[in-house]
Amino acid sequence: MTQDHDRDWWRGAVIYQVYPRSFQDSDGDGIGDLKGITARLDHIASLGVDAIWVSPFFKSPMADMGYDVSDYRDVDPMFGTLADFDAMLDRAHALGLRIIIDQVLSHTSDQHDWFKESRSSRDNPKSDWYVWADAKPDGTAPNNWLSVFGGPAWEWDGTRMQYYMHSFLASQPDINFHSPEARDGLIEAMRFWLDRGVDGFRLDACNHYFHDARLRDNPPAKRASAHDVPDTNPYGFQEHVYDKTQPENLTFLKRVRALLDEYPGTVAVGEVGDGDRSPATVGLYTSGGDTLHFCYTFDLFGPDFSGEYFRDTVGKFEEAAKDGWVCWAFSNHDVMRHVSRFTRPGDDPDRIARLSLAILIALRGTICLYQGEELGLTEADIAFEDLRDPYGIRFWPAFKGRDGCRTPMPWSSAKSHAGFSTVKPWLPIPIEHRARAVDVQQDDRRATLAFYREALAFRRGNPAIQCGDIGFIEANEEILAFTRSHRQERILCLYNLSREPVDWTLPAEFTSAIVDPVSAPGITLNRKKARLPARSWAFLR
Repeated sequence: MTQDHDRDWWRGAVIYQVYPRSFQDSDGDGIGDLKGITARLDHIASLGVDAIWVSPFFKSPMADMGYDVSDYRDVDPMFGTLADFDAMLDRAHALGLRIIIDQVLSHTSDQHDWFKESRSSRDNPKSDWYVWADAKPDGTAPNNWLSVFGGPAWEWDGTRMQYYMHSFLASQPDINFHSPEARDGLIEAMRFWLDRGVDGFRLDACNHYFHDARLRDNPPAKRASAHDVPDTNPYGFQEHVYDKTQPENLTFLKRVRALLDEYPGTVAVGEVGDGDRSPATVGLYTSGGDTLHFCYTFDLFGPDFSGEYFRDTVGKFEEAAKDGWVCWAFSNHDVMRHVSRFTRPGDDPDRIARLSLAILIALRGTICLYQGEELGLTEADIAFEDLRDPYGIRFWPAFKGRDGCRTPMPWSSAKSHAGFSTVKPWLPIPIEHRARAVDVQQDDRRATLAFYREALAFRRGNPAIQCGDIGFIEANEEILAFTRSHRQERILCLYNLSREPVDWTLPAEFTSAIVDPVSAPGITLNRKKARLPARSWAFLR
């Protein structure tokens, strides 16, 4: 699909994330699949997005819902076949949609043939493809590194009589990126999908690739990290200066970029979770034109919904990544849905859904939407006995895990299982989601779904919003104001995030501005001031 003149299509693009097991079940097993995605591509195209990020569908024992890959070059039978993938890709391209697939390179499943060979002895051809280390003299782990999913980042293996490193589950051993042969193997796995026609990769946990070869202990954290992990997780008690984000990583990312440059128009977006260091890491990983195209961060995944927070957070990335590019999102498969995070007692969730999107579409960068947010879906309350997420099971009840944002898409309010499947789904579908099903909102011009289509069309039709410069305007903590500028076009993006109406003094150049129709109803301009109702937004030209 991609051509030379499309090389920069990703700048300002809108990406829609599909979580395959929860999108559409086509074969009646209660789990979504590739044929199901193909059947629903028209819905995604109707939103006006540019690309789809498809979460892992590779062969896997599913200990971490597919983020534990046992074969990088095959589709898990749960999701279909390689032929099903090709059909999905062809249909997406026919609709003008690009396909970006997850690449989980930092670790594999312990069922991967690479790991089976690596653990078999200390002198086999793949003996150094994973991070192995001897025990301390007293038999304890080599250092103090922790797993994101709880406990030490080391697991004892009785065959090799060594520990192996796992940043996540014990069944997800970390690849040793210090091994040239292991790096070659990963590059060739990526080439397999590029040859098949994919338009790019989302690189899962891309700052986890390299580790400190000297295995030095991490120091205690100076203060709480960002939104990489919940507050209840001891992983946040350390400064992760040795188990991830190592300087050698940049060389490998440049190699990934060189690979993609062989396939014009393809892109790499790196997922970076690096606490307070995220802006600097994103700046490093996306600058120079020979690294990643853009990076996806966790920094807007918290509960804070103030003008001050957005201004400070986005401003830090603007400063640190002047030569780079950021992908912004409010929701994904790993965090509580943002409508639930941002809504306070007495708020209208639909108002919050629209206000949130009005902010997101105006940020400088690429933006990513998560399936179901176009319906205004809230976080599902999943009972412990229904949990499937190992992360949630491990930290229950202080942290309920990620299943609440992974429930199946509601397509039809009246059909059994909301049109997602003909049998009981792998996760329950909340009753309240049925009322927000696609068929309920499809033809309702007042619905959140209609606003998503309108807002994305507004972004696509305004170069200043899509790819222009951004400049923040000083305001109190509840007002967010910034301009987007491109050539002769200049748009003021204005938000009242408080629950009270606000009068705000306009910059001189906007005192005779026109309010764009995509703005919230009730916005009025009176000479030098704008009257902003509670939880409202305005785009002024």
